[in-house]
Amino acid sequence: MNSIVSFAYNNPVVLFVLALGLLFFVVRKPKLFFGLLFLGLFLAGLFYLIMSTAGSGSQHKKRLIDEDKRVDVGG
Repeated sequence: MNSIVSFAYNNPVVLFVLALGLLFFVVRKPKLFFGLLFLGLFLAGLFYLIMSTAGSGSQHKKRLIDEDKRVDVGG
């Protein structure tokens, strides 16, 4: 979230053009706008699900490796 805010502060022209583009789609083509909005929300949710699953799997793997190292050093 912090990277989005810093991007907005560093590039106000790009942010303004994006806002105008979104406003254009809302006014002129609301069906396309909402279709793209729901597609983006779905993809963001899918990305979050994949990242949270991969994160917990990598943490579990790291924990197993640490336990294996402790057993090797202790034995």
